[in-house]
Amino acid sequence: MSLHPLTSQWWGPPKRFDVQEKDRRVSWLELFYDLVYVIAIARITHHLAHHVTLGSFLEYTGLFALIFWGWLNGSLYHDIHGNEGLRTRLMTLWQMMILAALAIMLDRPATTNFTGITIVLMIMQLYLTYLWWSVGFYDQSHRRYNRPYTVLYLVALALMGVSLFLPEQALRWIVPLAILCNYLPPFISSRLLGRSSMDLDMSSSMFERLGLFTIIVFGELVLGVVNGISAIQELDASAWINFALAISIVFTLWWIFFTLVSRREPKKGFVKASLLELLYVPALIALGLLAVSFTSLFDGHEDFASMRFVFQMAIAVFLISISLMNGLLEFPDNLLKIKRPMQRSLLVVAALFLVTAPLQLHVKSMYYLIGVVVLLLLEILYLNSRYYRAIRVSDGEKRG
Repeated sequence: MSLHPLTSQWWGPPKRFDVQEKDRRVSWLELFYDLVYVIAIARITHHLAHHVTLGSFLEYTGLFALIFWGWLNGSLYHDIHGNEGLRTRLMTLWQMMILAALAIMLDRPATTNFTGITIVLMIMQLYLTYLWWSVGFYDQSHRRYNRPYTVLYLVALALMGVSLFLPEQALRWIVPLAILCNYLPPFISSRLLGRSSMDLDMSSSMFERLGLFTIIVFGELVLGVVNGISAIQELDASAWINFALAISIVFTLWWIFFTLVSRREPKKGFVKASLLELLYVPALIALGLLAVSFTSLFDGHEDFASMRFVFQMAIAVFLISISLMNGLLEFPDNLLKIKRPMQRSLLVVAALFLVTAPLQLHVKSMYYLIGVVVLLLLEILYLNSRYYRAIRVSDGEKRG
């Protein structure tokens, strides 16, 4: 479809997906967009912290997967098709409005919020479906690639609508099926791209967006520590020691993640990029569970034993996710030899947390937190020793 040149300039139709900008910087609008999503995540995390049950966890996981899907689609659309035109800005701001409405509904009483949340999620679903469909309106060559998105997103929309008229038990299969429909299209489109001898790599700016979003979710961990310590009636020396230990755990997890992930580049290929994006789902859910755990992980709390189990499982899932992510990242030649040992070490530490999670350990929270800090610090020391040893060997070979 051809547009008047002047209209095209100020309105800014979607950029062609086969025209990628090199060294594109993340815009201020994208950062603003991320913050609205974090509000929604903070709401569901806050709800889980006050209702720690299996049902609440499943509800949290489903909502998180849908919220992250909304963020991921909006971010990918902006990265692939966005520009400085009015259309891109309005489309982004309208999606932010939908998420703000979702955050409002998430804070409503439980007796009335299901219908409201579902309707707002349906609006988000329809809006994102329109975004991908509209690209084909401007660029006919793109239609065959966005068709899986349009069809499956509409199926998910229909499932959400049907859920309003079915009993609560039906959500056990409707929600997973809707989530599957939302996350499946990239893998179908990749086959269509392959038939056309085309491929789509994850851009450095999109990889940066994922890292920035992770940093914001790490902020929820700090807030969880603050809320947990604030709930203690008497802030004595042991409370402040627990505070320092808990913050240290947050920092060690941040250190491991960004040391191993942020300095790399994603491997080429649309499927690998999509798998890498999917691995952020369990990693970020684990961080949310850690934030919830910190609110009840200190002495005197009646849920200390159950929270310790959730806490260790979350750390294990987070470390496993990092190990798997490393398999989808590029490593320089001088570090290829240590890639698998580093992945295995993460899995070993994760296994330790998994195995000891069910054990009934009658210890004070201070000593328990010290043990966690020591174990994570030992992992950091091992990773650093392997890294710098490989660097020294590489430098020696270059001099020789």
